[in-house]
Amino acid sequence: MHWLALLLPPTETAAAQQQALAWWALQFTPRVACLEEAVLLEVQSSLRLFGGAAALHRSLRPRAEQAGLSLHAAAWAPSSLGALALARCQSGLDESSQWPAEQAFGAQLDALPLQALSACRPHLAMLARLGLRRLGELRRLPRPALARRFGQGLLLALDRAYGQLAEAHAWVEIPARFQARLELPQRSDNALALQHHAQQLLQQLCAWLAARHAGVLGLTLRWEHDAMRAREIASHGELRLQTAEISRDYRHLGRLLNEHLLRLQLPAPVGEISLHADEILPLRELSAKLLPPSGEQGSSGAAQESITQLLERLALRLGAEHVRCGQLREDHRPEQMQQWQAWPGPSSRPPARLPACPQPSWLLPQPLRLDVQQDQPLYQGPLQLLAGPQRIESGWWQNEGRPAQRDYFIALSEAAGTLWIFHERLPAGGLDEQGWFLHGFFA
Repeated sequence: MHWLALLLPPTETAAAQQQALAWWALQFTPRVACLEEAVLLEVQSSLRLFGGAAALHRSLRPRAEQAGLSLHAAAWAPSSLGALALARCQSGLDESSQWPAEQAFGAQLDALPLQALSACRPHLAMLARLGLRRLGELRRLPRPALARRFGQGLLLALDRAYGQLAEAHAWVEIPARFQARLELPQRSDNALALQHHAQQLLQQLCAWLAARHAGVLGLTLRWEHDAMRAREIASHGELRLQTAEISRDYRHLGRLLNEHLLRLQLPAPVGEISLHADEILPLRELSAKLLPPSGEQGSSGAAQESITQLLERLALRLGAEHVRCGQLREDHRPEQMQQWQAWPGPSSRPPARLPACPQPSWLLPQPLRLDVQQDQPLYQGPLQLLAGPQRIESGWWQNEGRPAQRDYFIALSEAAGTLWIFHERLPAGGLDEQGWFLHGFFA
């Protein structure tokens, strides 16, 4: 078996952080277990999916940072206890760590101090008086005498660590819905003071989303006011956040939450907060870029935020009515295919389907009537029809009940380039509107 042991920094070993790390690890394998202060992954069946042990190891740090988690150490071994012992003796996350060879694994464990194995810790004083410092020295002692003096549990732990005895674990199961709560260490009526505690809940949310290969479009931060509040103040409050695109990026969600908290006034002290995921959708994974990311770095070396996140932040600071975006509509008429509306732009609804025929880059505000010579349209000279017709008949519910009836063509002008023109086909009552019109230009 291929076991991977992950350790959080010593300052972040709370149960909530360990649970978040375990949820996050479920994106690599369904076999994840929590053992003491570590999270263990059995990844033998999924290594090929991630390009091997070395490639998976190199991706641990960036993937963890995206979920707001910081890894302290990671180690590989044929056994879970062996991987945990190796991880405990590392001072950091070595990205060049390799899967140990079968012969080298036993030698690596032999060189570890006794405290690397939890079963040895109750007996450290006695083992030190016997002159034992390393696991290899302990392992070379006579087994019957070792069992009589220190118990059978120490022998079992040694055999499991060296892969000579089977191991059993309770696998982590992810809940179907995300909901996390946190009781604050002290009451606070400052909204910004909630940010630090809300970040812990965001870590759990991003880890949960990573395990489900999903993202969030909306989430709600709720809080409970202190019982000693004024009578006219409600017992609780909430803050709803809506993202402009599906995301599980911890830094993006953290910035969005901070922008909302900057504008929040709490009427009474808060004693408890909770985070709820409202809109969960599958997140499409993007492949890595061919070119190095140096072009995406700013002068400070930090990665620049996407245009969607920039507009999202501007809309929050300036007001949604001051930031507008275009959205496609289900309408055949080119001038009605798009409408401008307040941010946020993309939503959870599927986008309108684009027409199958080529569409011009620029549309005129109003179609321009063209002159005709011997049934041939003119625009800075004769026009040559390249493709068409594309027939459009719609809009009967507008324009006083008169539908649009047009045949669109792609035309070539020697002076103006490629044009989009149409021939109006109206009934007899609209003879004054029949003829050829210029509607757009191709780039």
